[in-house]
Amino acid sequence: MSSSSTPIESTSKIQVAADIVAEFLEVAFHCILHNRDLYPAGVFERRKKYNVPVHMCLHPDVIQYIAQILESIKLLLDTREVDRVSLVILDHQQNPVERFVFEIGYPSKYTDFSSDILFTELEQSLRAFLLKLNVCDAMLKPLPNDATWVIHIHTNDCAMLRLEEKQILKNFPWIEAEEKQKTMHSPTLVPMKTVSSDIVKTCWCIK
Repeated sequence: MSSSSTPIESTSKIQVAADIVAEFLEVAFHCILHNRDLYPAGVFERRKKYNVPVHMCLHPDVIQYIAQILESIKLLLDTREVDRVSLVILDHQQNPVERFVFEIGYPSKYTDFSSDILFTELEQSLRAFLLKLNVCDAMLKPLPNDATWVIHIHTNDCAMLRLEEKQILKNFPWIEAEEKQKTMHSPTLVPMKTVSSDIVKTCWCIK
């Protein structure tokens, strides 16, 4: 009698996918902060992820803030209730200057996370995203010196209410984005990368 590996159950697939997305977004956020000069170069450390050189911010407040954001995102990923995640760069009046948008996908019943081939292809896809982010500054104008940034999660009202209840207990409340932060005047779309992945599908920048 031959034995075969047991397929990962659907719930476990979502959790695996959530971990992968959160790990990728963490690196992507740090890359954007570095490449767009939102913090001095001295607070970043050069590392490698998916065999790509990346820069990770060492400032404790930035690390903690991103970790709390990712914890919230994972809660929504586990229930398939987030479609896009955006890192929005704002000027001193809180108007958006640039918006980096990541379109999120979810594994299908045919996705086999026990397959080495799938993980190799997924790593190649995520590597392609990071390589594109590493050169994004060549396609964009310098930011104002007083630029700040914020993370937007695109979800539904019910999911937002549940997230608010959970995160208020952890003293990290989410609020609905101000209308001015969501609106850009005469925006230009800069496509970054589109891949055939079940996890992270597209990345683009709006400037």
